[in-house]
Amino acid sequence: MYQFSGKLKMLAIILMALGLLGTGISFMSAPKTLEEAKEILAKQNDAHHGGHGEAASHGEAKEAHATAAHGESHDDAHAEHAFHQMQNRPWSAVFVAMLFFLGVSLLVMAFYAAQRVAQSGWSVVLFRVMEAITNNLHFVSIFMLVFIIATAMHMNHLFPWMGEGVFDPKSPNYDPIVDAKAWWMNLPGWTIRGIVYLAIWNGLRFIIRRKSIEQDNGDLKLHKNLYNLSVAFVVTFMVTESMMSWDWIMGIDPHWFSTLFGWYVLATFLVSALTITALVTIYLRSKGALPLVNDSHIHDLAKFMFGFSVFWTYLWFAQFMLIWYADMPEETTYFVQRFNEYKLPFLGMVVLNFIFPVLLLLNSDFKSIPWFVVLGGIAILIGHYVDLFVMIMPGTVGGQWGFGIGELSGILFFAGLFIYATFSAFARVNPVAKGNPFLHESETFHYYNIQHRGEDNSHH
Repeated sequence: MYQFSGKLKMLAIILMALGLLGTGISFMSAPKTLEEAKEILAKQNDAHHGGHGEAASHGEAKEAHATAAHGESHDDAHAEHAFHQMQNRPWSAVFVAMLFFLGVSLLVMAFYAAQRVAQSGWSVVLFRVMEAITNNLHFVSIFMLVFIIATAMHMNHLFPWMGEGVFDPKSPNYDPIVDAKAWWMNLPGWTIRGIVYLAIWNGLRFIIRRKSIEQDNGDLKLHKNLYNLSVAFVVTFMVTESMMSWDWIMGIDPHWFSTLFGWYVLATFLVSALTITALVTIYLRSKGALPLVNDSHIHDLAKFMFGFSVFWTYLWFAQFMLIWYADMPEETTYFVQRFNEYKLPFLGMVVLNFIFPVLLLLNSDFKSIPWFVVLGGIAILIGHYVDLFVMIMPGTVGGQWGFGIGELSGILFFAGLFIYATFSAFARVNPVAKGNPFLHESETFHYYNIQHRGEDNSHH
C-alpha cells in the first residue's frame, strides 16, 4: 500500500496556504472606487507615452482644451469600463485556475470511463491512478459551486450578459443580440444547469469509484455494472461538456459563437488530463507504488499525449482558418481582440501545445523515457493553461491583463488541492484493480520494438 508521505502532504498544505494568501492580496489590491481606477489608468498612460506629451505645441494644447468637454464623458465611460475589468481580474485569475483543474479532473474521468466502455486491457493497471486523480473533481466542484452562486448574486461582472438592463428594451444597456439568446442566456437557467453538471459528474464518479473498489473481490456482475455506469457517464459527459463550455467560457463573449467550441475545449482539457495521468503515474512508479506499470504503459500514455496534441492543433487551426477566411465581423472580433491585446500568449501557446510536443514525442523511443515525457508534459500543461487563459481573460479583463500574484496564487492553491485530493485517495486503496478480468492482459502488456529500461524483459 502506498503511503501519502508527510512531506508531500505538507507541500500540498503550503501551496494551498500560499494560494489563499496571494488570492486575498489580489482581491484587496483591486481598486475599490472609480477614482482609484482612474489613478491606475493615468499611471498606465504615463508609462505608455513617457514624456512625449511635453513636446506638444501651444496650438495643440489649445485644440485639446477645446475638445476636453466632449472627451470627458468618453473618458469617464472608459474609466468605468476599465474599473470593472480591474475588479474582475482577481475573480478571473481564480476562475481560470479552478476551471483548468476541474476540466482536467473531469476529462481524466471521461478517459477512464471510455477505457471501461472499450473493454480496454492495457490500461487496467492505471485505473487506480485515474480514480485517484478524479477524486479532485469532488473538491474543485465545491469551489465551482460557490463561484456559481457568487456569480448568480452579481458578486462579479465576468459575464456581460448578466449586466443590468441587458434584456430590457427600455434600458440604455439593452443588447438586442443577447436578448435574442435569452432562451439560453438567462440567470436561472445558467445557475441550474451549472449545478446539474456538477451533480451528474460527481454522482456518477462517486458510484463508479465505490463499485470499482468493491470489484476487488472478483465479482463479474460488478464488472458489467461498471460497464453500464461508464456508458452512462460517457453519454452524459459528451452532452454536458459542450453545454458547460457554452455556459462557462463562450458566455463570456456573448456576441460570438462557434459550433466547434465544445470540441475545442474538450481537446484542451483532454490533452491536459492525459498529461497529468502520465506525470502522476511516472511519479508513483518512481516511488515503487505501481509495480505492474512498465515502459509500454508510459509509451501508450505518451502516444495519447502526442496524438491529442495534434488533434488540438487541428481544431485550433480549423476554427481560426474558417473564421479568418469568412471574414465576418461578428466572428472575427473574437480573434482581433486576441491578436491586438494577447498576441504573445495567443501565438505562444501554439508553440507549447504543438511544436514542443511534436519535437519531443514524435520519436517512438522517446515516448518510453520518463524524463522526456515529463519535459513534454510540463510544456503541454503550461500551454493549455495559457490556452484557457486566452479564452477567458479578453472578455473579462480586456487590456488590464497580466500574470501576477492573483494568477500565480490561483494555480498554487488548486495545485495543492489536487496533490492532496489525488494522493490521499490513492493511499486509501489497493493500487491494483485486482478484480478486473483484464488485469493479466494489462500486466503482460509489452511493446517489443521499444527499449524497456530497468526492467526484466523475461517477465513479459
